[in-house]
Amino acid sequence: MSTCSTVSRELSEPIAGTAATARTWLLLEQPGPWGAKALTSSHLDPALGRALEAAAQGTGVRIALIRRPGRHADRRMPATRRVYVAHTVPGNVWLYAATTTDPEHLLGLDFAALGSGEPESFATALGGRPHDGDPLALVCTNGKRDRCCALLGRPLAAELAASGVEGVWEVTHLGGHRFSPTVLCLPYGYAYGRAEAHAVKQVLHSAQEGRVVVEGCRGGSAWERPGQAAELAVRRAVGEYAAEALSVVRTDGTAPRWEVTVAHADGRRWLVEVAQGASLPPRPESCGSVLGSPARMDVVGVREVTMTALAG
Repeated sequence: MSTCSTVSRELSEPIAGTAATARTWLLLEQPGPWGAKALTSSHLDPALGRALEAAAQGTGVRIALIRRPGRHADRRMPATRRVYVAHTVPGNVWLYAATTTDPEHLLGLDFAALGSGEPESFATALGGRPHDGDPLALVCTNGKRDRCCALLGRPLAAELAASGVEGVWEVTHLGGHRFSPTVLCLPYGYAYGRAEAHAVKQVLHSAQEGRVVVEGCRGGSAWERPGQAAELAVRRAVGEYAAEALSVVRTDGTAPRWEVTVAHADGRRWLVEVAQGASLPPRPESCGSVLGSPARMDVVGVREVTMTALAG
């Protein structure tokens, strides 16, 4: 059976610069089945889902539903649900956790502040506290959006959970179905494609130590797509794997070409040339869609510069 992920893999489509964009992730536990647009097509009250979508719009916060790996037949809701919020911008990375008996309490959050990296409303509205457990591995399993996410994502989530990995959740949508199985690691916000269990375990182990694995990485969600590709290119060029060492501080230009400035915490700077290309030959961007040529981010140059040169 040919699927969008099979075709993408066979064509060796590059995955750098394809991660979903979000400075802050807000995750609500919601067991049971999910529809294609899970916030309004699950066992969550659709009116609440619409209100949450409206509250988050334009704030840099992305909301997703999560559930434990396993069967998802209709069943009673748990008395309490887990809620997480993570801010992924280097220099201010954090992950908070809470439980709630009523998801409507999420409407009491200050979404603009969360998107800016201020967690106080999460503590006030939900009694949230800094997460003291292992990093989270969110595996996209929403087959209603794309069958690859169910066919490949659910077995991966089950395998990780069965092997005793802590912090594994199924999640509604991470984008890039053709790179299934896709995984997001929090708190640092790096996404991975074509993931296998042993690789996810290495990603989580590295995150526990404050490091990033670049193999199979789609990019950091804190940055737009050109910045994702540029930051990964600098990591590879200089062998820098500390999670919060690099930041995208400037992006000049417009599609199809950008000049991205990547800064190191120690003061070094790089100018990275990124060009948008088209993935050829045409392939489906998701199962059941028409053939297309998805945009790809190609790094065509990485140059370290001095502050004097930047000033000039």
